[in-house]
Amino acid sequence: MREQIYTTRKNGMSVLLLTIALLLFGVFCCILSLASSGWLFVLGILILALGWIPFIGLKVLKPQEALVLTLFGKYKGTLKGDGFYFVNPFCTAVNPAAGTKLAQSGDTTAAPKLSLSANENSASINFESKKISLKAMTLNNGRQKVNDCLGNPVEIGIAVIWRVTDTAKAVFNVDNYKEYLSLQCDSALRNIVRIYPYDVSTNVDTTGDGQADEGSLRGSAEVVAERIKDEIQAKVNEAGLEIIEARITYLAYAPEIASVMLQRQQASAIIDARKMIVDGAVGMVEMALDRLNEKQLVDLDEERKAAMVSNLLVVLCGNHDAQPVVNSGSLY
Repeated sequence: MREQIYTTRKNGMSVLLLTIALLLFGVFCCILSLASSGWLFVLGILILALGWIPFIGLKVLKPQEALVLTLFGKYKGTLKGDGFYFVNPFCTAVNPAAGTKLAQSGDTTAAPKLSLSANENSASINFESKKISLKAMTLNNGRQKVNDCLGNPVEIGIAVIWRVTDTAKAVFNVDNYKEYLSLQCDSALRNIVRIYPYDVSTNVDTTGDGQADEGSLRGSAEVVAERIKDEIQAKVNEAGLEIIEARITYLAYAPEIASVMLQRQQASAIIDARKMIVDGAVGMVEMALDRLNEKQLVDLDEERKAAMVSNLLVVLCGNHDAQPVVNSGSLY
């Protein structure tokens, strides 16, 4: 099924005025029939009974809107472009996703509702627009819990920017293109997330080339989002949809392991900090010994050098300020 543009002129205003004039003529005939023959009354009644039919064919489209029209079940074409149109009154608009609402989507305005109530009894009539929006819209499916490649449960959410490019495919190739898009986003998200670890891990291949790399959900967000976009696009081509962009909006460990992973990250940070402190302290001790030997300020034996190194390392690597003890006696 391919999209065909319904060819018609923007003559809705002309048809509207002519139809109103025809109905007024029917009323005039009925009035004249009171003073003349009865055939004017029959003509007026026929005009009033059938003259409203052209009103059904009047269609108003705003910018970036479309109508898929069928005639007795056969696809006639898609009406595009803003304006006031007149089409075959027996054509009907089709949009199976008219009543479907997606989170944060641009086409989720509430349908006009007419409510009639009396005491405990109430009735409501919904008028759902069959127009298809061609604007760029946002789909936010919310957070999902997915296991990464190491089996750790993570919560992740994505926002997908999409639009309809082929209205015929969107209406006729799938049952409901909005629900179809939502399900494909869920599936693509799970397929891509399970390839990556949350954080950089060793011996993990995320590109499929057989070699370990440093790809991760936290550090390669742009790459992951691009792969999710390509995965979704491959699935929704048949529905006539275009995925403009996909972005990760939320990423965190699942609550049941979040505290444990936080302790792991803290321990790793402490180890890295301690390593840096020790490397710096050893360098400073080495520099101090070299300067003392160079200036020949004091002659230390190996035992005194060891004691000095120990004291300096304690001072430089300690978590608290040193409390010095002054030796007022001899060195020995």
